[in-house]
Amino acid sequence: MIQRGMDTIDSVRDLFEDSLEEFVMERSSMAREEPAMSLAMEILMAGGKRYRPILGLLAYEASGGEDISEAMGLAISAELLHTATLIHDDIYDQTKTRRGRPTLHLSHGLAHAIIAGDYLFVLGFELGAKHSSRIVKIVAESCAGIASGELKQFRHIGDLATTPEDYYAIIDGKTAGPFSAGCECSAIIAGANEGDVGRMRDFGMEVGRAFQIVDDLLDLTGDESMGKPKGTDVHEGKMTLPLIHALTMLHGPDREQLADVLTNFSDRRWEELIELINKSGSLDYAKQLICNHLDRGLDLIRGLPESRAREMLAEVVEISRNRES
Repeated sequence: MIQRGMDTIDSVRDLFEDSLEEFVMERSSMAREEPAMSLAMEILMAGGKRYRPILGLLAYEASGGEDISEAMGLAISAELLHTATLIHDDIYDQTKTRRGRPTLHLSHGLAHAIIAGDYLFVLGFELGAKHSSRIVKIVAESCAGIASGELKQFRHIGDLATTPEDYYAIIDGKTAGPFSAGCECSAIIAGANEGDVGRMRDFGMEVGRAFQIVDDLLDLTGDESMGKPKGTDVHEGKMTLPLIHALTMLHGPDREQLADVLTNFSDRRWEELIELINKSGSLDYAKQLICNHLDRGLDLIRGLPESRAREMLAEVVEISRNRES
């Protein structure tokens, strides 16, 4: 049985990291899997904040779960599936770095990266399939949502007419859905009543939406410590919330200028872009939406019984509110 020792967020992260490393070493020791795992582990074990598994483990305890080992497999599954999507994201975005290191397709070639991502998807579903058919269905629907969200995002690359509704359809599939599924499944495993299961599902959705909007802001205001160059989304033509809002709020010459900047973007137009976004108030607008989503998330978990795990879920919310990388 895994020891609890979950009184701080860092201790939860450490517990997860130890379990993930044990899982990776176990699979690496299997001759048939060693080539694939040795490749996939380059990004899997390269760090990261581990927000998804941390939220899942805390959701389990906050929902009344008593043996954290019951939820650990699902937490590892969430991280495997997330890492698989990152590998594939990097391929079609042609990203050069991930978590401060060269991406797999850059260092090992396209074919190897595709195989590594596929391998992690298989492992993720293997772990998820150890649970009830209800959980398998939720995980499968979440992964289908990721695919749909990615395709919707492709359709809106460079589309200056992208609406906030389009944007939320994209991020609910790509980011918020997996957060929501992880929290919901953890509550189910914990044996929570349907009301608390629903609260955890909705909590994950709100935190996931906020998490993605923070990422959008950091693409405009962050630095290289994020693990990817600032302005990556703009270069790729992705219509993030601050850009959508700015295009809506600006009028006349300012709107025409912003459209030209986005259509013909280069690094030399960076200051021009930021000046227009500041003029539109879009950064403050995005920050307010982040607070709205996180406040709704806090309201949802207040309906759970008091516990240290519930307190730590609230701490994660505040970390998300103030995240800078």
